[in-house]
Amino acid sequence: MDIKTPFHKTPWMIAGPCSAESQEQLLATAKAIKSHTDLFRAGVWKPRTRPNSFEGIGEQALEWLNVVKSETELQIATEVANVQHVEKCLRADIDVLWLGARTTVNPFYVQEIAEALKGVDIPVLVKNPLHPELSLWIGALERLNKAGINQLAAIHRGFFTLEQSAFRNEPKWEIPIKLKRKCPEIPIICDPSHISGNTAMIQEVSQTALDLNMDGLMIETHISPQIALSDAEQQITPEQLSTLILSLVLRETSAEDKNFNTQLKKLRTSIDDIDSKLLQVIGERTKLVQEIGRFKKEKSVTILQIERWFEILKTRQEMGVSYDLENQMVSELFELIHKHSILTQTEIMKKSE
Repeated sequence: MDIKTPFHKTPWMIAGPCSAESQEQLLATAKAIKSHTDLFRAGVWKPRTRPNSFEGIGEQALEWLNVVKSETELQIATEVANVQHVEKCLRADIDVLWLGARTTVNPFYVQEIAEALKGVDIPVLVKNPLHPELSLWIGALERLNKAGINQLAAIHRGFFTLEQSAFRNEPKWEIPIKLKRKCPEIPIICDPSHISGNTAMIQEVSQTALDLNMDGLMIETHISPQIALSDAEQQITPEQLSTLILSLVLRETSAEDKNFNTQLKKLRTSIDDIDSKLLQVIGERTKLVQEIGRFKKEKSVTILQIERWFEILKTRQEMGVSYDLENQMVSELFELIHKHSILTQTEIMKKSE
């Protein structure tokens, strides 16, 4: 993609309330966070999960955002979910737009927004879809880019999960890392507020994002979060934002220390050697799986032996403990290995004699 970064520095700090509730609320928040903020955010239209929740002030709030820009000289941003939102924001001279997770998930919505933005030079940020579908995320960025939008960035806001979790939205850090690998030209902003779902975890998630070399943070900040009309539990005060920013450690992507680089290279060489041996062992295991597949086919035995799978999962987790490996890592590793074992045996069963 032909991309021009919308940021003049990293990390880029985006802050402001979940929702625009009044002009006074926006101004008080903006003035309090101005020294720590590069872009002021506020939701004008709020796509809520259920009706009868606060769904935003609407177009009137765009006027309030412009008052913020006039009095603080901060750039302003809001979410758009359809063509009408785009048109109203462009008329109101909003500086930056973002697409929310519920919009990114629908290619029809994204395409309509992309068409509405043709010929407009404006930065657009794209949140990941609700579920961990990297292709949808990349697809949304591509649709906008093909419409001529080249000031693009992605926002990592975590992913919905049915599993019990400490997070509101699972970070699944491997997904934005894959995005960076596939589209290295796309800057990535982390939204620790939506990942955390509570104020207690925002600092930890923010630091992890910066340690993974993300390009900035979007943190929901409200002058009085205890009376916020939406997502009160995940918004912090301007004072908390200041404390959080001062606590963050900014690390370099490399070091000029010769001894450090020599030792790092040595350690990485050791890892390369282990990886080579690991792949060799996996290759040997695959040959055994193929042999088992042929044997099962010959004897008309089903591929999946559920008792054997449970035994593998249990015993490998026990083995992992002796190597100081987390159960989750061992489980995920062997689930992947087992998946490919099933696929390998399935291909053998499908082959004609």
